[in-house]
Formats: sequence, structure tokens, C-alpha cells
Amino acid sequence: MPKHIRARDNANRAIVHDDPGLPHVHFNLLRLQPDEGLEQALPAHESVLVVLSGTADIIVDGERFAAVGKRADIWSGEADSVYAPPGAKVRLENAAGPTEIAVAGGLCDEAGFKPFRITPQEVAMVDVGSPDTHSRRRIFHILGQNGQGRAGNLLVSELYADPGCWSGYPPHKHDTDRAGETAHDELYHYRYQPGTGFGAQIIYADGKSDCFMVQDGDTVLVDRGYHPTVTSPGHRAYIFTILVGKTQRGLVQHFDERHAHLMAAIPGIQTMRDKFK
Repeated sequence: MPKHIRARDNANRAIVHDDPGLPHVHFNLLRLQPDEGLEQALPAHESVLVVLSGTADIIVDGERFAAVGKRADIWSGEADSVYAPPGAKVRLENAAGPTEIAVAGGLCDEAGFKPFRITPQEVAMVDVGSPDTHSRRRIFHILGQNGQGRAGNLLVSELYADPGCWSGYPPHKHDTDRAGETAHDELYHYRYQPGTGFGAQIIYADGKSDCFMVQDGDTVLVDRGYHPTVTSPGHRAYIFTILVGKTQRGLVQHFDERHAHLMAAIPGIQTMRDKFK
């Protein structure tokens, strides 16, 4: 079953971990002040620490990545991030002002991966949709094809949707391993500009549907089904996305056949599909 988690102060404790509906995914938001240090270790999960705002040193198993974070907020450029392999000891320190870091984790039973930094210059962007089709969004792949051979089945991205536009559209799903589709758990974390914005997250499959009104700071767990999203006019939407493949890294989306005519009508769909593989 999909799950809607309302925005709250999580006090640096995991928002999603070992959830029965999305067992492969870990998600946390860490907030660090200049005089604080934080430590974490995820024995079974690989992770990417994505600086949403501010700057901090990220130390992974003793290797220091200094001054990670090059933006004032999520609306001010590409992310600066660090990958940590399963079981790594991670410490955050030397924050330059209040700093917020998203931790995207995926179960991983592979060994031998090393920590590495993903600079803003290494983030790959794909432009999808158009204003005319009310579907324009830009997807910034933080851990995507650049993780091949360096990470397990974790994929991490940031999506920015124009006001009043749809994303995850045409509707697609990825809940079954078969020809033309892979099984990937997915988590969405939403922000809006301005923060009074909101959207709708629709999830449907097998004649059943759920629809959540999502607001700034909310999170939704997508364990199955087609899952299009729309944002309110007058507000930009941001979706922090975690995907974890159950059997493979590359994502293959199955699009709802009833909307096949939209595949050619919406620009960038094939490029988007290729970037996830």
C-alpha cells in the first residue's frame, strides 16, 4: 500500500527505514548547526548524502570531503553530494550556517564500494515535457549512470516541475520484473516555491486508486502502480526521488497503454527513459 507521511520535525531521526511497504528504502533529513556534529552508520544500506542547503564537511570512514554544498537552497543550482557504501561510518561537521542534508539509502548486499563525491558539475540533467502539454519538468540525476560499477541498485535524483504541470506523466509504473519493466521501490519527498504550494499524488493499479494532497515537506512511499503527480498553478514543485531496484540497477518504466498516444506528444520521454537505464 502507498503511504503518505506529513511534514514534521523528524529531529534527525530516520523518516523511512525498514518500512514494510518499502523495505529497500531509507530516507532521512539531517539538520546541522555550526557548533554541532552528527554521526550515522547504515549497516545494510548504501547511501547518498545530498546537501539541500548550506555547507558541511562529510567524513566517510575517515575520508574527508570538505565543504560539501554549493547552494543556499534547493532552488539555487545543482546538488553537491557524497556517496557512502553500506556499513560506512559517516560524520558531519564544520557546517557553515544552518545546513540541511537529505540521506537517500538503498539496501545493498554488495561489498567493495568506495565513497566518492558527486559535484554539481557531475549531475546530469534531462528536460522533459513542455509548457504547451502542461508537463514540463527537469530531472537532475545525482546518482544515476555515474554510479555504474561504483554503487549498487540505488538511484537518486531531484525533479523540478513548472507551476501547474504534471510529472510522472504519461503514467508509468515499475513494480514487476518482466520484459519491458523492472521492480523498483520509490520514495518522493516534496517541496514547493513558495512554500504555500501543494500538489496531488495519484497512485492507481488494478482498478484501485489513491490520491494524496501533498504539501511542502511531505513524503510519499510508492510501492506499486502508476503514479502521476501534478502541482498547483503559481507554485514550482521539487521532488527528491529515491529509487531502489529489487533485482537490478537500471530502471525500466512500463507506461500505461491507454495513454500511448502521449509518448510522442510530450517531448523528452525517450531521453528520460534512457537516462534511468
